[in-house]
Amino acid sequence: MKTNEELQRDVQNAIKWEPQLHAAEIGVTAKDGVITLMGSVDAYFKKIEAENAAKNVDGVKAVAEEIEIKYSNSAKSDQDIANDALKALIDNWNVPEEKIQLKVEKGWVTLEGQVTWNYQREAAEKSIGHILGVKGLTNRIKIKAEVQNQIDKNNIKRALASNWTLHAENIFLKVEGTKVTLTGAVNSLFQKDLAEKIVWKTPGIWSVDNELVVQHKYAISE
Repeated sequence: MKTNEELQRDVQNAIKWEPQLHAAEIGVTAKDGVITLMGSVDAYFKKIEAENAAKNVDGVKAVAEEIEIKYSNSAKSDQDIANDALKALIDNWNVPEEKIQLKVEKGWVTLEGQVTWNYQREAAEKSIGHILGVKGLTNRIKIKAEVQNQIDKNNIKRALASNWTLHAENIFLKVEGTKVTLTGAVNSLFQKDLAEKIVWKTPGIWSVDNELVVQHKYAISE
């Protein structure tokens, strides 16, 4: 079992190991598995990296992210951000840019549209992360798979069981048409995200409802 102090230290160390992050810029608090990240960074992707680093630490049940983005140079116009974002989508061969629309308002980028695979949705989001001036991102891209065959529940179960980092016997599936719901328990946020990524690789899925619960015991700090 981890105390709050041990979990806080583990998250701080995880952030230190991220080469593009300055740990001194990011404050960390821990309370019963809930991590709060504070401070400021000079790029949107750094905010996401800090959040992912925290999620990957064993024992983290949830992340409250309060990091601000402060750019040191002059403000960038929404038009310039939009132009750079469009170019980034075009340059990424994993992204069908013709199926995606974007909007920029006060540095906040909103992606909309429809793609056939989740990796395309994720690739579009990652393309925006490194653009100077971006303060936040909302991904509203929908998945509409071209495969219309019935989703094979057993194939998903085998895929989950084949990953040694997951205890697949504690994960339960419900398939309703093109939607898959995950329930049960895992040991970390990393495992919760990993299970969802594995499910998304199944042809024919349009949506995944991830209701997995992160269970971890914590020692009570005096």
